[in-house]
Amino acid sequence: MAGAIIENMSTKKLVFLGFSVLVFQVISIMVGALIAPSPTSAIRYLATKCINRHRARGWLVPWGSKRCQQVHSFDEPLAKTLDANDIVFSVHVPLPGMEMSPWFQYLLAVLQLDITFKMINQIEDDVILTIDAGLAYRDNLMSEWTTKFHSVEQRPLKCTLAVPKTYENEGRFYHCEPIPLMELSSVAHKYFLINLRLPVNDTVNTGIGEIKDIHIVGIHQNGGFTKVWISMKTVFTPWIFVATAWYWYRIRLTGRPPVLLEKLIFALGISMTFLNVPVEWFSLGLEWTWMLLFEDVRQGVFYSALFCFWIIFCGEHLMDQRLRNRLSAYWWQVGLVVFGSSILLIFDLIERGVHLNNPLHSVWASDIGTKVSITFIILAGISMCLYFLSLCHMVRCVFRNIGGKIQRLPAMPEARRLRYRGIIFRFRFLMLVTLACAAMTVIFFIINQVSESPWHWGEYNLQVYSAFLTGTYGMWNLYVFTIIFLYAPSHKHNRKSNATEFYLSSLSNLSKEGFFEDAVSRHGQTAELLVQMAGAPVL
Repeated sequence: MAGAIIENMSTKKLVFLGFSVLVFQVISIMVGALIAPSPTSAIRYLATKCINRHRARGWLVPWGSKRCQQVHSFDEPLAKTLDANDIVFSVHVPLPGMEMSPWFQYLLAVLQLDITFKMINQIEDDVILTIDAGLAYRDNLMSEWTTKFHSVEQRPLKCTLAVPKTYENEGRFYHCEPIPLMELSSVAHKYFLINLRLPVNDTVNTGIGEIKDIHIVGIHQNGGFTKVWISMKTVFTPWIFVATAWYWYRIRLTGRPPVLLEKLIFALGISMTFLNVPVEWFSLGLEWTWMLLFEDVRQGVFYSALFCFWIIFCGEHLMDQRLRNRLSAYWWQVGLVVFGSSILLIFDLIERGVHLNNPLHSVWASDIGTKVSITFIILAGISMCLYFLSLCHMVRCVFRNIGGKIQRLPAMPEARRLRYRGIIFRFRFLMLVTLACAAMTVIFFIINQVSESPWHWGEYNLQVYSAFLTGTYGMWNLYVFTIIFLYAPSHKHNRKSNATEFYLSSLSNLSKEGFFEDAVSRHGQTAELLVQMAGAPVL
């Protein structure tokens, strides 16, 4: 990394670069705060109780010209004549007069049950709720519904009662945890219909209490935020791509093989470009159900490259380390990153991969799936903790090494002193920028957790969570760009190298013509030094 731009850049230019990066960072934050709406919307739907006495196959619609026969409450006389298996809970997404859009990107559905307490029909411990669920779609209000998915799923039902279980408290509602129902990775149709049935027999859905109503909360990404997000990706993609290509071009100009750290910076630029590519544009016209999985993979590739870059950057700045420029010297730390990333990738493939065929299925529904998922997450967490402990230890060693070198700088030869000053400056600068990025990420996250509601600034509403997402995304792009630019080989260093090569070449030519043989007798030691530089034998 000798001769990097950061070593040859003047303080004035470095300050200007830092100010420019700060301006772009503020712009990224303000785009999310002022232009983008809230990232997601949650709409609550009350399921309509449709009657299906003969359990005929077909879709029951809660409203419209073909709406089903309904009961509004299970206390009605008509409901008393019905069996639990005759009731189908129907929900139309979205609400009347509205349409879904591909800009929404995904759709999550969560169940919330209204269950009343009865002494003779209490909710048992560790009870399992069995749901016969189906999903259909259509793209206009006059067409028939097309079946998309149908499955019988099981979910754990966890409810608590805030008052004592006595006859006086009958009719009070349990507090039940939300139950994840469905995850659609693409919203390619305008209308969706969800039909739910809770089958009851001697072994199924016993001990689940007296259900009064079912609510479904639909969560989707806001179209306005999607437009801002894709626009930012469209801007950053060519920027980082050109910077990465320019960086590799500068390395090729040096005429030497790239060192390990230069390869890692190049890989970091490629991973950032891979993350930036706005493939969401294609998902607007195509039903790509694998988009959420693909997005997780892209983020995993970037963070893996980033973690490997940090550990190798620190290791290469241990200035007295013998095993430099070898990936095998970092097998322990890089192995932790690869192991943790692989574990998370396997977990994601299991969880989201199943959704490609059945968005109603959940790996958390069974005890085995829950235990396996928790095990994967714990293993990944342990590997990441060990990685950060190793990183902190390496950073400490580098700073201790730097402290010792600083004390000995005055006694070093000038060339060696300049080399160590450049190494120390590079390391301190990257540590400062990295800590600033990490601190901003944590600060934004804390602010978002404290208050997710919009902030008011005069006549403007500031979307805090949108600002957090766009600001963090812009920050890591600017971080990668700064690393690529500052640690690229400097053209000044190339000019010096070319001048040195030209000088030595000239000396070699003079040596071949016998110039130095005559000069030795006239100039003694000076000519001997020139002959040694040119590579000619001294007579």
